[in-house]
Amino acid sequence: MTGCLRVSKESIFTGLNNLKVFSVPSVRFDEYFGFTDQEVRDMLAHYGRSGRYEDIRDWYDGYRFGNVDVYCPWDVINFCDDLLDEPAAPPQNYWSNTSGNDVIRRLIERMGNGVTKGEIESLVAGETVTKEIHEDLTYKQVYDSIDNLWSLLLATGYLTYRGKPDGKRYQLAIPNMEIRETFRGQIMAMFKEETAKDPEMLTAFCTALKTGNEQEAQRLFTAYLEKSISLRDTFVRKSLKENFYHVILLGILGLKNGWYVKSNYETGDGYGDIVIHVEDEGIGIVIEVKYAQDGRLEEACKEALRQIEKRGYGKELIQDKDCHTLFRYGIGCYKKQCKVMIEK
Repeated sequence: MTGCLRVSKESIFTGLNNLKVFSVPSVRFDEYFGFTDQEVRDMLAHYGRSGRYEDIRDWYDGYRFGNVDVYCPWDVINFCDDLLDEPAAPPQNYWSNTSGNDVIRRLIERMGNGVTKGEIESLVAGETVTKEIHEDLTYKQVYDSIDNLWSLLLATGYLTYRGKPDGKRYQLAIPNMEIRETFRGQIMAMFKEETAKDPEMLTAFCTALKTGNEQEAQRLFTAYLEKSISLRDTFVRKSLKENFYHVILLGILGLKNGWYVKSNYETGDGYGDIVIHVEDEGIGIVIEVKYAQDGRLEEACKEALRQIEKRGYGKELIQDKDCHTLFRYGIGCYKKQCKVMIEK
């Protein structure tokens, strides 16, 4: 049995009390708890898919057992199977189909009660946090304390460790892109729940957008960013950074009743980030989000507006949806800062 906590052995009725336990840092059999890098390379070569090595490494590598780094075998097998049917298939989050991810939700819920927002931000950014790990943890003790929660995350594969443990203290990290996406998904789900609890702020933000009040829209979106957990992926592509802000906006706008909100909607010569049709009022809104490299927010906004104009985003809203008013927004984002510019 792997990936589970220890069976409680204190009862005389257990009937399974002579197990040999190998914990995560144990060196014995360490290479057998996942695929090694060479095994993954050999598998891809066997199936003629060596060109997808970087994707598999980024998404499914990163686990540490004893002295060996390994890939999650379940993910590698599933992805290779998909690649046999579609060589250009993108990596998938196979992990989410095998777990309810309740442990991540419990961790996020404990912010301010033993977990800081900065710790979660650091993990998602690819950094480490130092925590005391209890290897003798049993299922009965899982949620007794926040320390036990960190131990559970390590034991179940949501976290791995870097370097050598210092006694019971471990440098914990998210192993790969797949688990990082799982964390993101839980973070954004909880962000949407919190957003829904403040309908007045939601109404004010949407009113600012549909009336062309760029200053108010900027103020309120900045407030939303301040309330969210910053997913500061310093090592990922610019497009993925933009996607984070894109998802936050969708999470907010998707809660507005009567608004038809489309993400990456095909319009004009390409896809607009977010296209909105306020049906009862004949108003169309096009939003293009850009990540402001080095904090150059105004430059990012102007780039977004140029893209909207060049590619004709929003024309269908006027031609096919009978929108008499169309607002085009360029939004530049950097960390928890944003700037909103409008072109009517």
